[in-house]
Amino acid sequence: MSEDLSPVIRLEPVTADNWRQCAALRVRPEQSDFAMPVTYYLCLCAYGTTWQPLAITRDDKVVGFVMWGVDDDRSRWIGGFVVDADAQRGGVGRAALRQLLDRFAAEPDCPNVALSYPPENTAARALYASLGFVETGETEDDGAELVARWTPAR
Repeated sequence: MSEDLSPVIRLEPVTADNWRQCAALRVRPEQSDFAMPVTYYLCLCAYGTTWQPLAITRDDKVVGFVMWGVDDDRSRWIGGFVVDADAQRGGVGRAALRQLLDRFAAEPDCPNVALSYPPENTAARALYASLGFVETGETEDDGAELVARWTPAR
């Protein structure tokens, strides 16, 4: 039997020990129109009441960031999702999203999970669709972003 050598992806709290690693994350140049710097997302988490930050780690190294919040209708929102350019195309984003969806699906009061993205972000759009997110016709950011939702199986 062969040993599983795939990297271990975890969602970890952002702490005094890892926030700088989160802040240092960078996307590829062609993705810069689709994501703000992680420092911006960290400020939204620190100075607001909506967003909760998580570091995405692979083999105990920070390789990504995601924030989440709960809307008035109890739906969970995913925002500020960033995988470092050097860690992309290795399943990090997919694994992190699956873990987050599993976490939300285990919460009995979670009707669905929502996120938004610009329609031009075809890579994100394809990833989210492959995980079961469905575009709803809703928009965010004055119509600049499409909203897609995922509903847990009950």
